[in-house]
Amino acid sequence: LCPPPAAHWSDAVAERRVLVEAAAHRAQDADSALLLKQAELLRNAPLPAGERETVGKELIDLMHRHPDRSEAVTYARELEMLVEPQRARFSAWYELFPRSTGEPGRHGTFRDVERRLPYIASMGFDVLYLPPIHPIGRTNRKGANNSVKAAPGEPGSPWAIGSDEGGHKAVHPELGTLEDFRHLVRAAQEKGLSLALDIAFQCSPDHPYIREHPEWFRHRPDGSIQYAENPPKKYEDIVPFDFECEAWRELWSEMLSIVCHWIDQGVSIFRVDNPHTKPFAFWEWLIGEVKRDHPEVIFLAEAFTRPKVMYRLAKAGFSQSYTYFAWRNTTSELAQYFTELTQTSVSDYFRPNLWPNTPDILTEYLQTGGRPAFAARLVLAATLGASYGIYGPAFELGEARAKDPGSEEYLDSEKYQLRSWALDSPDTLREMIALVNEIRRENLALQSDRGLRFHPTENDRLIAYTKSTADLADVVLTVVNMDPHHTQSGMVTLPLADLGLDTEKSYQAHELLSGARYLWTGPRNYVEINPHAAPAQIFRFRRRARSEHDFEYFL
Repeated sequence: LCPPPAAHWSDAVAERRVLVEAAAHRAQDADSALLLKQAELLRNAPLPAGERETVGKELIDLMHRHPDRSEAVTYARELEMLVEPQRARFSAWYELFPRSTGEPGRHGTFRDVERRLPYIASMGFDVLYLPPIHPIGRTNRKGANNSVKAAPGEPGSPWAIGSDEGGHKAVHPELGTLEDFRHLVRAAQEKGLSLALDIAFQCSPDHPYIREHPEWFRHRPDGSIQYAENPPKKYEDIVPFDFECEAWRELWSEMLSIVCHWIDQGVSIFRVDNPHTKPFAFWEWLIGEVKRDHPEVIFLAEAFTRPKVMYRLAKAGFSQSYTYFAWRNTTSELAQYFTELTQTSVSDYFRPNLWPNTPDILTEYLQTGGRPAFAARLVLAATLGASYGIYGPAFELGEARAKDPGSEEYLDSEKYQLRSWALDSPDTLREMIALVNEIRRENLALQSDRGLRFHPTENDRLIAYTKSTADLADVVLTVVNMDPHHTQSGMVTLPLADLGLDTEKSYQAHELLSGARYLWTGPRNYVEINPHAAPAQIFRFRRRARSEHDFEYFL
C-alpha cells in the first residue's frame, strides 16, 4: 500500500480501490465506513505526496484488521502454543553454596546470601542458583573430600536430602527459616535477580518419606534400600525413588506438590538434578502440569548423558539443558558441536546452557591453564550461547585444585564442607565477568542461539565466529585464543556480504573488551591475542556511511 512512482499512480490507485472496497465488505460498522471513505479518497486521486503517505498508513492499519481469508484453510487439530519468559532464552546464571557465605568457620545463612547479592548483581548476572537448601541426613553422611564417614560437625552433602527436621518442603535449620528464604527471594528480585532452586528427587536414609512411604523405594531381599550409584561414583548417603513402583501415582503427585510448594515461595526457575535417571513420561507429565497453571516457570535439565537422552528431555518440556561444552576444548570440537546445536533441527527444541565449571566438574583445561583458561572459557560460554552459568566464587577466583590427578573433583569441595572465599583477591575475574555480561546486554545478537557462524582463522589455536541478528543490524565477531599459555595470531576471513558489510568499503571493528577501534578493509584481517593480557577479542562492526554534507561516519 505504499505509493508507487508517479507515472504508475493512476493504474495502481484503481487496483487498490478494488482491494479496499472488498475489505469494506468484509468489515463491519465503523471500520467498514472508514474503508469506504478511503476507497472514495483513492477514487479522487492523484493526491499530493504528503497526503498519499497519510492515506497509506491509515489503509495499512485497516487492511491488516480485515484480511482476505477466502483461501485460508483450517488445520484439523487445534494446537496450543506455550510462550516462555525471556530468561528461558537469554540468561546468565551464578551458582553458590549458601552455607559458605558466612564468616570463616561459621555456617552461612540466607541473610548472609542477601549480603552477597550486591556482589553478584555487580557482575551482571540475572539468575542466582542455589543447590538444595533442605535438611541434610546424618546416616552415611559424607565427610570432607567425599570421605565415606563424616567427622563430628561436618555438614554433609546438600543432595542427601531429609532428616528429622523435614524433607523436600523444609529448609535446613542452619540456613534459617522458610520466611528467611522468602525474604531472600524478594531481596534478590529487587537486585534484578531471579532465584533458581535445585530440585533433586532423591532422599537420605533419614528422610521422612522412608518411614511414611517405604513403598516408594526399591528394597533388597534383606529389606534394606539400595543406595544410589553412578559408576564409578557411589552415593552411600542417598537412596533413589522408584518412579515405576506400584504406588507411582501417589509418588508422582507428591513430587509435583514439591515443585508447587516452592513456586508458592516465589521460585520460578528450577535446576533439576539428574533428570535422565527418571522416566521421560514423568517429566512430560510434571512439566505439563506445572506449566498449565504457571507458564512462567523455567526448568533447566542437568543431564550429562547421551545426546539422544538430552534431546528427549528437551522434547519432554525442559526449557534449557546443560551441555558437553565443558569438554569441548579445540576449535574443531567447538565448531562441530555448536553447528549441531544451532544450525540443525536440534535448535527447534533444545536450548543449551553453557557451564565452564560446576561443583562436579573441574576440567583438565581449567586445572592446567591458569587464569587465562578461566577467562577464555568465560568468553566462549557467554558468546557461543545465549544462556550460560558459572559456579562461583570458585570460577572468578580461579579455583583449579583437583582432589586427585586425572580427577575432575575439587580438592576440599563445597559439596562436603564449608569454604571461605577471598572475594577481594587481586586475581579475580570479577571485572571481566561484569564487562562480558554488559556486552551481552548491549548486543541483541548475543541474546539468541540463532545467527551463529564459524569462520576460518588460518591458525587452529584461534577460534572465530560471528553472531548476528536476522536483519544484520547487530553483528558481533568473537575471536578466542584456545591456547592459555602462548600468544597466537592469524588472519580471520569473513564473508562480508553475508554479514551486511560492503565489500568495497572499509568498516570499523570496535573491540569491546579493550575499547580499541580498528579500521578493517576486505574479508581478511589480522588478529593477535596474548592470553595473559586478554585471551579473547569481541568486535562489534560499524559500517562506513556518507552523510548529505559529504563526510563519512560509522553507523
